[in-house]
Amino acid sequence: MTTFAEITTLGVGGEIAKLVHATNEKEIITAVSDADAAGVPLLIVGGGSNILAADDGFDGVVVQVASKGNSYEIDACSGGMLSVAAGEEWDEFVQFTLDKNLANLESLSGIPGTVGASPIQNIGAYGHEVGEVIARVRTYDRKLKEIKTFSASECGFHYRSSRFKEESDRFVILEVVFQLRRGENSLPIEYQQLADELGVLVGERVSTARVREAVLRLRSSKGMLLSDGFKSAGSFFTNPIVSRELADQLPQNAPRYPIEKISLTQELEIKNSSINNSVGLNSTDDQLKISAAWLIEHAGFKKGFEWGNAGISPLHSLALINRGSASAWEIKELADHIVTTVEKNFGVVLTPEVRFL
Repeated sequence: MTTFAEITTLGVGGEIAKLVHATNEKEIITAVSDADAAGVPLLIVGGGSNILAADDGFDGVVVQVASKGNSYEIDACSGGMLSVAAGEEWDEFVQFTLDKNLANLESLSGIPGTVGASPIQNIGAYGHEVGEVIARVRTYDRKLKEIKTFSASECGFHYRSSRFKEESDRFVILEVVFQLRRGENSLPIEYQQLADELGVLVGERVSTARVREAVLRLRSSKGMLLSDGFKSAGSFFTNPIVSRELADQLPQNAPRYPIEKISLTQELEIKNSSINNSVGLNSTDDQLKISAAWLIEHAGFKKGFEWGNAGISPLHSLALINRGSASAWEIKELADHIVTTVEKNFGVVLTPEVRFL
């Protein structure tokens, strides 16, 4: 019998009662529909890179989305429109776009997981989010038992979240459609650390290939690539968004950043429709994003901190790791201890990015 330890990047978790490896849309929808009709617990997984599964296991059906394939149209002026199956590996897809001379995904290189998972978390890195370039998301609606397609403005993208995360038991992502820019130059470099790695100023553009190489180097230096050998789920916590009043109460050296704006695709759709600007247009005047890594380290948790067989990565304080034979409970205990200590010291509550099962 398969265990979660075998299909998740943290390498922990108990036995799965039934695992369905679904390699196409028909298999995905059939497996989901059959489980729903039988009234058994159901879990949809992709690459298993964002899950902390309990040691007791799962007495239900796990559908592992492994659908493959893509189609694309590339125009010299308008760029590329790519339809990608949910089970495609994310980083392989990013490399594919660069090979096709398409830009705007280069800063999201090296993120583990599948294409289908990318809109759920609205994955992001180095100043950009995937919601900026998603045109449509096609799903299976478990409630209405039908295929439903969402435009970008209907996806509810915001910092590390979306309607698909907030309604996680309803929609199964089948395909994601991306609108990408044609060209070899990157988006403006908006993140100081990436600019330093590239040896350029913030706001400059360089080749997409250089950005990808730099991002992969940075992620590797933080132990955030699966190939680096750490059993982790990447960033365990999101950077908290707090009121300006609370941010002003933190130490002056605590990094704080403006909240990312609404995606470019969403903004265009909102401007060209009757949708009210109140949907998703983030106010950045009274809220700021605080570095979770800074809070964790200054609450006393240094890189390499050990908690039994669990711990914090020696390369990055945001990555909780399985040091070899950790239980899910040990990792959960460590996460809870970090959350409690950070709140006690700074009055900020950290939110896990990882999904607890």
